[in-house]
Order: sequence, then structure tokens, then C-alpha cells
Amino acid sequence: MEFKNIVPGMTFEKEFIVEEGDTAAHFGNDRVPVFASPRLISWIEGTAIGTVAPFLPEGWETVGTTFNLSHLAATPVGMKVRVVTEVTEVKGKLLTYSVKAYDEVDKICEGTHGRAIIELDKFLGRVNKKGNK
Repeated sequence: MEFKNIVPGMTFEKEFIVEEGDTAAHFGNDRVPVFASPRLISWIEGTAIGTVAPFLPEGWETVGTTFNLSHLAATPVGMKVRVVTEVTEVKGKLLTYSVKAYDEVDKICEGTHGRAIIELDKFLGRVNKKGNK
């Protein structure tokens, strides 16, 4: 299947508020109560999904494949974070995104993220088969 409606230049952005559960302390770095990289990655994935989801046919989704990110600055609890994703390359079912994130003061992240377009039923069938081994 071709995805001609997914092209370089497509962008999407989302805003979030950093809460206690989004901090490094919550993820095991107990004495560091600032925005955590694992949560940042999840917000990047969600934003990247939102970039192309409206353009995928029924039964198709994307899954993350690569991350090359620099977490550049710390963000305190209560501050807004804005994540911006842009599709920069489409190679068949493989998508590359440019990623940037900003808090209310600084650019806090930049890098790239890769995703693959998958047919959900086939994908889950392979995963379930793998899980039954």
C-alpha cells in the first residue's frame, strides 16, 4: 500500500504540563524532581503519531523504531512543554521526523525520531505468535 498523503513537511505540535509523575524522581532518579527523559520520549511519540494518524487508512498505525535525541535543559514541575514534530523523510512505510521540544524558557530537546507504518492486525498477529513461543 502507498501512503501518498503522508509527505515531508507535515508538522504537528502538542502542549503538556510537567507534573510530579513526569519527573526523573518518579522514574527512579529519586533526588532529581525535574522533567524526565523517558516521559519526554513518550510525549514525542504521541506527537509524532498525531502528525500522521489522520492520514492513515482504517486499520493502519505507526510504531516507533529509532530515537536520536538530545535532552538539552531541565524543566521544573508545573511548566509547559511544547513538542513539535515534522516529517522530514518518507521511504515507503518508514518515516523520519525532526523533533524539537521547548519549555517556557528554553529549547529542551532536539533530534530525530523514526516510525514505521504498520497494518495493525498483521503486526499484532506476529507479536501474539511470538508471545506464544
